[in-house]
Amino acid sequence: MMNVVVWNENRHEKTNSAVSAIYPTGIHGAIAEFLQEEDIQVKTATLDEKDHGLTDDVLSETDVLVWWGHVAHDEVKDEVVEKVQQRVLDGMGLIVLHSGHFSKVFKKLMGTSCDLKWREAGEKERIWVVDPTHAITEGLGEYIELEQEEMYGEHFDIPTPDELVFVSWFEGGEVFRSGATFKRGRGKIFYFRPGHETYPTYYNKGVQRIIKNAVNWANTSNTPRHVYGNAQALEKITEK
Repeated sequence: MMNVVVWNENRHEKTNSAVSAIYPTGIHGAIAEFLQEEDIQVKTATLDEKDHGLTDDVLSETDVLVWWGHVAHDEVKDEVVEKVQQRVLDGMGLIVLHSGHFSKVFKKLMGTSCDLKWREAGEKERIWVVDPTHAITEGLGEYIELEQEEMYGEHFDIPTPDELVFVSWFEGGEVFRSGATFKRGRGKIFYFRPGHETYPTYYNKGVQRIIKNAVNWANTSNTPRHVYGNAQALEKITEK
């Protein structure tokens, strides 16, 4: 069974009553709840736990890590970031949500600033499927519409994605590459834009479907693992 860890700072939920009213078990709790509808084992981890809940034992058993962060990126220990990066290179999947674009983990794996434009005005977002053959779009229509979301706008300072799966349009006029995939080592990464803490985005069935699909897509636990370095010949070599 696939092992998934949902990581969240869990800070807004402690300091903002509007957020705790929307997500009484935390954003991580809401995401874990709908992921548990799949045939997977789901755990949660938060910033204030020992090693941010991402101990060596936890990371070694994690097939896919889901990451949500916003106000406390700088509090994530560099040594934990390095361990997460190495696990991705070794084959752990990583799903980065919303303001996790500015997390140390995502920026380290991208090698760019990951900066963007933003505006919090409760405007409509329409998330368009631009790669209808991609596994992450399974079960969706042409688009998902969110009545209220924070705007993220281009330019989004990320490397050119391996695959662009979704593009968002906002009521104020901006567009944004809102669903993008990357490969780093054996690991598969998916960045997905929506999920501002003061809106009930993670209860939207389309958003839930995308995250479920992404978790399954990012799992590489049953794929071949190559061995590097000096290699013995598979066939007899005739000396010349």
